[in-house]
Amino acid sequence: MSNLAYKENYTVDDYNQWEGDWELIYGDAYALAPSPDFGHQFVSGKIYRQLDEKLDDCSKCHAVIEMDWQVSEDSVVRPDSMVICYEPDERLTKKPEIIFEVTSKTTVKRDEILKFDLYQQEGVKYYILVYPELKKAKVYQLVDYVYRKMGDFSDEVYTFEVDGCTIDFDFNFIWRK
Repeated sequence: MSNLAYKENYTVDDYNQWEGDWELIYGDAYALAPSPDFGHQFVSGKIYRQLDEKLDDCSKCHAVIEMDWQVSEDSVVRPDSMVICYEPDERLTKKPEIIFEVTSKTTVKRDEILKFDLYQQEGVKYYILVYPELKKAKVYQLVDYVYRKMGDFSDEVYTFEVDGCTIDFDFNFIWRK
């Protein structure tokens, strides 16, 4: 018996065959947790709602909730909320400008490490990690190809600027009172 480590590397073709909810990151398969709990869904819904309303006057950009983004032949992710500034096909294949990930106990390390690296490499302008239990969000902006932390936000407003559109995002709006 060999002591060699064996690792499967999956592709989008494999991903398209799978049943259930999965993400594919750098060829590794990650099962999505069953339906998120109420707190996660509440915060995620409030994020999407605010993004959608703030983009009413922007003809280029759209808010998107829980949709697959095919990053490459070995990566497909499903962020909680995004802002895209193009007209998509059935599956998103171009990078979003803004991604919000609402963390949970089962996904926090994947969100903080794997997805952080992936989104940074792909040039996503803003990445926001949301921690519902702490009522805190960490905002990162891509500066010279590296994410720089803009701050921790709980009840402040942060202005996102993407493709000629401005989003004054009120973090206080997204928390359960």
